[in-house]
Amino acid sequence: MGRALILALDQGTTSTRAILFDHEGRAVAEAGRPLRQSYPHDGWVEHDAEEIAAACVAVIREAVEKSGCEVSDVAALGVTNQRETVVIWDKATGRPIHPAIVWQDRRTAEACEKLRKDGKEERVTAVTGLLLDPYFSATKIAWLLDNVPGARARAEAGQLLAGTMDAWTIWKLTGGARHVTDATNASRTLLFDIQTQDWSDEMLDLFGVPRALLPQVLDCAADFGEVGAQVLGRPLPIRGVAGDQQAALMGQGCIRPGEMKATYGTGCFMLINTGTTRAVSASRLLTTVAARVDGQATYALEGSIFVAGAAIQWLGEGLGVTGGPRAAEALARAAKADHGVVVVPAFTGLGAPWWDAKARGAIFGLTRDAGLPEIAAATYDASALQSRDLIEAMRADAPDAFTGEAELRIDGGMSKSAWFSQRLADLTGLPVARASYQETTALGAALFAGLGAGLYDSLEAAAKARPSAEDLKPAMPVHAREAAYARWLDAVPRVRS
Repeated sequence: MGRALILALDQGTTSTRAILFDHEGRAVAEAGRPLRQSYPHDGWVEHDAEEIAAACVAVIREAVEKSGCEVSDVAALGVTNQRETVVIWDKATGRPIHPAIVWQDRRTAEACEKLRKDGKEERVTAVTGLLLDPYFSATKIAWLLDNVPGARARAEAGQLLAGTMDAWTIWKLTGGARHVTDATNASRTLLFDIQTQDWSDEMLDLFGVPRALLPQVLDCAADFGEVGAQVLGRPLPIRGVAGDQQAALMGQGCIRPGEMKATYGTGCFMLINTGTTRAVSASRLLTTVAARVDGQATYALEGSIFVAGAAIQWLGEGLGVTGGPRAAEALARAAKADHGVVVVPAFTGLGAPWWDAKARGAIFGLTRDAGLPEIAAATYDASALQSRDLIEAMRADAPDAFTGEAELRIDGGMSKSAWFSQRLADLTGLPVARASYQETTALGAALFAGLGAGLYDSLEAAAKARPSAEDLKPAMPVHAREAAYARWLDAVPRVRS
C-alpha cells in the first residue's frame, strides 16, 4: 500500500492537537497547542474561535513537518472536536460575531427551565434523544441571535453561518468552500431529528434558529472538502468527522451492538452501541448517533459521571494528599480490606442516572480505625460504582445490547492505573479492556477518514486498527461485589437534594 498516512485533527476543550497515524493505527507524529478559556461572568465559558482556527493550521503543519514525510504521503484528514460548543460567523468576512460559547456554559439555564415548565421536554427528547439542558447547542445559538445586536436580522437575511467546532474549522480550512458537519455532531445540537437524520423544522421553530444558519449534515466517512493548498502546499482531502466521544467509540472499535467504552478523565463519558435500534431511556440517559456510514445511522446510549478523575485531584487539593495520582493510588492500596467507607463525590451534583444538580458530596461509614487510606480507596471506588450505575441503567434501557458477552473498553487518565482498572472490573462485574494507546479520540477520527478515503474497505476493517488492550477479569467474589454496591445504593439517596 506504500506509506498511506492519515492525519487526525483533535479540537478539544483545553487544547488543539494533530496526530499522524499509519494504516495500522500507530501514531507517527503529533503536535499541540493549549487553548485559553474565558469566564466573562459566573457560569459563562467562552473560547476565541479565531485562536482555534489558527491553532488548527499550526498543529497540522507541525505534525507533518515532525513526521519527515511528504505531504503526498498523507491520504486524508479526519476531524474530531469538543461537542456542543458553538460559534456564529459572518459568511462574507469569516469573522465570528461573538466568542464561541463552550459546552460547559450555563447562561441559558433559565431558557431551558422555561421550556421544561412549558412541557416541551418530552417532545424534544422524542425528536432529538436529548434532554433540555444548556449543555447542548440550540439555546446557545438562540442566545447569540438575541443578544448580539442585529444578529437575528442578519441570520434571517442569510448573512451568517453557525456551527459546532468541526463545522467552523472545516469552513476555515477549506477557505470558506464548505459549510458541513457530520451526523454525530448534529445529534448534539437539540435541532436534529435522529430518526429522519435531518434538521427538524419543529425544533428549529421551537428554539428560534433559522435553517439557513446550519451546515449540511454528512456521514462520518464522507467528502468534507479539501484543506486549502495554503496550509500544506497542496490540497489535503478531509474525509472523516465525528464528535469526540463518538470518535473515541470508533477508536475503541465499538461498532457492534453491546460494545461499550468509558473514558475516565475529569469526569467520565460512557457509551454503548445499540446498533440500528434507537433505545428509549427510562433513566434519562441520552440517545445519540454513534456513527453514520453509507447513509446508515447507528445509535448509542450515553451517560456521564460528573466527577471521576476530579475526585482524585480532590484527595490532593482538599485532603492534602501530596504527590499526585501515583501517591493517591499508593495510599488507596494501603486501605484495610472491607473497610466499609463510601465516598459519594457529588461535588457538582449527580449525573446519570440520578440527575440531581443540587446533590452534594459526603463520606459514609467512618469508624475509629478508618483514615486517609480508606477514604482514598473509597474515592477511587466511587468511579467504579458510578460506572455500575450507568451499566445497570443501560442494561435496563437496551437489554438486547447485553445478550452477548459484555465488555467495558476503557481509556483516559484513570485507566493508566492497572489497579483502578482491576477495581473497575471487580465492582462492575464486567471484563475490562484497558487500551494500550490512550489517544482513541484522534484515532477514531483517523479511522473514519481512512474509511472515507478508501484506505479501509469496510467499517470492520477500520476498527481492526484499534489499539491492543490489556484484558482484566473480575476477581472479587460476587457477594463482596454486591455488598459494596448495596452500600453505595444506600449512600446515594442520603446526599440527594
